[in-house]
Amino acid sequence: MFKRALVVLSVLAFASSSGFADKIHQPKLTPQNSGTTQGLIAVSPVNERVVWASGRGGTFVKTTNGGKTWTAGVVPGAEALQFRDVEGVSEEVAYLSSIGNTTTDFRIYKTVDGGATWTMQFENQNPAAFYDCFAFWTPRRGIAHSDSVNGVFPDLRTTDGKTWKDISANMPPALAGEASFAASGTCVATQGERNAWIATGGSTAARILATRDGGNTWNAYDTPVVSSPSAGAFSVDFRDGWHGIVGGGDLDPADLNMAGTATSDDGGQTWTLTNAAPVTGAIFGLSYVRRGEDEGEDGGRAVVVTANAGGAAWTPDEGKTWFALPGVTGYWAVAFASPRAGWLVGVNGTILKVHF
Repeated sequence: MFKRALVVLSVLAFASSSGFADKIHQPKLTPQNSGTTQGLIAVSPVNERVVWASGRGGTFVKTTNGGKTWTAGVVPGAEALQFRDVEGVSEEVAYLSSIGNTTTDFRIYKTVDGGATWTMQFENQNPAAFYDCFAFWTPRRGIAHSDSVNGVFPDLRTTDGKTWKDISANMPPALAGEASFAASGTCVATQGERNAWIATGGSTAARILATRDGGNTWNAYDTPVVSSPSAGAFSVDFRDGWHGIVGGGDLDPADLNMAGTATSDDGGQTWTLTNAAPVTGAIFGLSYVRRGEDEGEDGGRAVVVTANAGGAAWTPDEGKTWFALPGVTGYWAVAFASPRAGWLVGVNGTILKVHF
């Protein structure tokens, strides 16, 4: 399984929650100094001020002022690992999920003192497991997802923010070779108190595994995203309990135009391909542009931004219309706290703040 700049742009377009506005514009992109040259692979905004990101070399970075300054650190004992996912809870609390070359390199760490110290909560013992990503409903309730092992997904769940327990018996049977991609920490998405969706590939179909009860029971649904041993659904996000988007493609360099996205309006049961985003290679990560803390709740704008090594793009209408972000390449992950506070992270420690 395969695991593993910039201008402020002129006025073109923007979207409101009810559709196209009269004037729409490209987002403003502001480079920020991460404090590291290690590649960054995942990003998790807590709010407009506090953001955590993680990546290679056991590295994590954090800002508490919206990215004006970042501090970088390395988790002791994890210097050879890659943190493929991060979950920011607050300025003081965050989780990290690692991958590596040996069985026990797949770990989950937690800090409660802003990254000064880290406690290892989970260390994998299954020689065939590959933990790709995790996501949380609350600061103490979350799920971690692995590639399948002998037809079973050895997934984990925490309900106390301290211990992780196996829920493989709850998961649907896996297809032969079915796996996910540790590309941006977004192969799992959670929403509300109990909804979650997992994006897969690597087999005959790219699927979404979905739960409505916090991981007690799951259903599997096919998507139209391309799937093969090197292809599938990499990233999934939902803006409410029913409306979501999935993105992926093929890591085979011979299929650079196989990036694809699909949307669902029934909670992930059925999916429809969107128009193609103007990028090459697989879409590593995507995110809805979240509403801000002071902007009320209206189900979220249907604006989505993608990230991948071969480009980045955004859509104001969930894939009907796309705009490239010219010159923006080499970014792995994207996430938003609000329309005026999103972040792209990528190779060599690069960070872009995104403001709509």
